[in-house]
Amino acid sequence: MSREEGTVFDRAYWEERYRHSGGSGRGPNPQLVAEVGELPPGTALDAGCGEGADARWLAERGWRVTAVDIAAAALQRAREQDHTGRVDWVRADLTTWTPAAAGQHFDLVCASYVHPAGGHEGLLRRLAAAVAPGGTLLVFGHAPAESSPHAPGSHVTPEELAAGLDPERWDVLVAEVRSRPVVGHDGREVMFRDAVLRARRRP
Repeated sequence: MSREEGTVFDRAYWEERYRHSGGSGRGPNPQLVAEVGELPPGTALDAGCGEGADARWLAERGWRVTAVDIAAAALQRAREQDHTGRVDWVRADLTTWTPAAAGQHFDLVCASYVHPAGGHEGLLRRLAAAVAPGGTLLVFGHAPAESSPHAPGSHVTPEELAAGLDPERWDVLVAEVRSRPVVGHDGREVMFRDAVLRARRRP
């Protein structure tokens, strides 16, 4: 991914990326697995689902998933790999799409490394509004790091992720930076730093 300051994460950017990615072949986000593994299945929203690895993992464990992404190329790959029958694939721009406006609320709302063109604050507000009472909000982002390969505009801290949650309505269970190993295109292992937020909406 480009590290240029001027990177704009719009639909054209993501369509281009997924058209030429060749398929990631990756499994689910290990942070998602760690945080969701013991939750009872219910309804889930995967915001910015990409090629659908997280959505399929949830569906295979009994969740009914609404998986949303801006890129038609990503969703086409996701549908081709989905054999669960438990995922609704939706093309929408998360900078304007508001799930709660249609009365949709979910037991789990998760977003992994979403780079909204308008910044994280508005997106997180809309995602939080889509969590049902007693439900879980789970967000992962690229934490700032001196050697980060990600574009600066995609960086976010756990504190920034948690800042928009009303403490009278939310219990923040996790807000921290974690490292995880990732194998690069050259076969070498590198360490990525993830900003992790897990919060529970009070009943």
